[in-house]
Amino acid sequence: MVVSMQKKNKMKEFIGHRWVVFVCAIWDMSFAGTSYMFGSISPVIKSSMGYNQQQVAFLSVAKDLGDNVGLLAGKISEVSPTWRVILVGVIQNVFGYGLVWLVVTHRLPSLPLWMLCFFIFLGQNGSTYYNTAALVSCVQSFPESRGPVVGILKGFVGLSGAIWTQIVAMISFPDQASLIFVIAVGPAMVSCALMFIIRPVESYNKQSSRSSEDGSGFMFIYSVCLLLAAYLMGVLMLENMFNLDHNTITLIAIVLIILILLPIIVPIFMVFFTQPQNLDQESLLQPETRTSTSTRVVDGETSASSCLVKEDKAQKQTGLPVTERPGKIVKFQAKLSRVISEAVKKLKQKNGPHRGDDFTLSQALMKADFLIMFFSIVLGCGSGLTMINNMGQICQSLGDNNVNVYISVISISNFLGRVGGGFFSEVIVRNFAYSRLLALAVVQGMMAVGLSYYAMGLVGQVYVVAISTGFGYGAHWSIAIAAASEIFGLKNFGTLYNFLTVASPTGSLFLSGFVASKIYDYYAEQQAKQRMQSLKASLNFTLPYVARNEESLVCEGNICFSLTCIIFAVVCLFAAALSLILVHRTKRFYAQLHVKSLS
Repeated sequence: MVVSMQKKNKMKEFIGHRWVVFVCAIWDMSFAGTSYMFGSISPVIKSSMGYNQQQVAFLSVAKDLGDNVGLLAGKISEVSPTWRVILVGVIQNVFGYGLVWLVVTHRLPSLPLWMLCFFIFLGQNGSTYYNTAALVSCVQSFPESRGPVVGILKGFVGLSGAIWTQIVAMISFPDQASLIFVIAVGPAMVSCALMFIIRPVESYNKQSSRSSEDGSGFMFIYSVCLLLAAYLMGVLMLENMFNLDHNTITLIAIVLIILILLPIIVPIFMVFFTQPQNLDQESLLQPETRTSTSTRVVDGETSASSCLVKEDKAQKQTGLPVTERPGKIVKFQAKLSRVISEAVKKLKQKNGPHRGDDFTLSQALMKADFLIMFFSIVLGCGSGLTMINNMGQICQSLGDNNVNVYISVISISNFLGRVGGGFFSEVIVRNFAYSRLLALAVVQGMMAVGLSYYAMGLVGQVYVVAISTGFGYGAHWSIAIAAASEIFGLKNFGTLYNFLTVASPTGSLFLSGFVASKIYDYYAEQQAKQRMQSLKASLNFTLPYVARNEESLVCEGNICFSLTCIIFAVVCLFAAALSLILVHRTKRFYAQLHVKSLS
């Protein structure tokens, strides 16, 4: 009977363990990043609906907006439990992409382009609910390890496209339209299975005192991430070199699923194979943590608890009778607590919250720190995303037919950037008590170097720009999001996170529409004029020149994107300068937040 109760308690502890929440969130994110699969479904939509390339571009814009505009998801996460947030995402995902599948397979009548754009936006917007639920739950459950948590979760989102590709290849669907059905129901099924496990759990208990075990757990998951990235890179190389049979593809997919399931070893070991700490150790660890986080007023002022201790000593020196002292002390402490809380409340109402307090979105938008961070992401992510989206044209301009190889390199680099950015920024914070945003400035400088390398036309320029932009773009999302949760608090983290994600399409829209495409079209027109003049000279009679034909404008040579890369390199350096300004502004905050790391 005793053994049965112990097993029951162990299972209850296992289900409620924050590491189980984190692992389930990893699994959810592994299948939630369906936006990376649009390139696989766009050809079947184009052929089935009879669209031209411009109309497909409108669908792509709708997809990007749906994947990044998640303010509603953030607002819902503030007032509703996590399972409701996930449920809304499931409904949007299934309804939006489900209708697209029915229309493309002609089970429903054809719809106008704007309606199809809306349904793609609606379906893809479901992923913002999955992301918000996972990130908010895990960041609140691991407030002391935000960098690794955000980096790992965002990294698996970046890998989900490659994961789904292998699973779809194993199942062997009859046509490409079936992939739309997979996007509609696949992530929804995974999220439904995990929706009641993914939730914020208490972190300041016996689980949070095992810092060494947490460190070992993160290192194990980092090892799985590196193994997974190497495995996928090897698989992609094999698929490009050989024509694999179905049995081999099935084996590859099974091994991939096993690698994704490996992180569950961490909570199993912690719950079933680790001896719990005794009560004396926990009592020594917990009060210190709670005092340091709950009694800070404004930037290192004297804590309320120390004041109460001093007043307690003063009361004992007054010579009051023993029977009167407890009542006097209790009344004095209650009165002092009310005075302090009222003073703090009035001070915050007058000056607004300070760094580390819980900000609302409107309060954050009034702070220079938030605006500097937003525009740094706009410039850095905008440059990276524009280069990623134009990788096909870059290869075409250089006469390189290995587009799929470079896309795969970008995907793996993006994954490593998200995971590595979270890891190294955490090292900066924990070991040096310095601002996490220093890592963001370094990454943006690295992107500038890679873009400059391409502009100079050196050997391996496409590989260098693919690795640097993929890694840099991915690192933005682990570093900046973790820093935002530290500076602007966790209470409204879902809304703040989803507002920051708007920075990426905003930067890409401006830099792609007004810089990259304009420069590309200019050189394409110049080359078309030169070809026309050469043809006219060879035929000895005049040919009319068509000023602009969108379908025929093709630029060739390194010149097509070299000037764009120079401009983007400058933009990335400017983004790095903004990040360094923010490093300077938050230097004192991080020193106070992690003062134990300096001692």
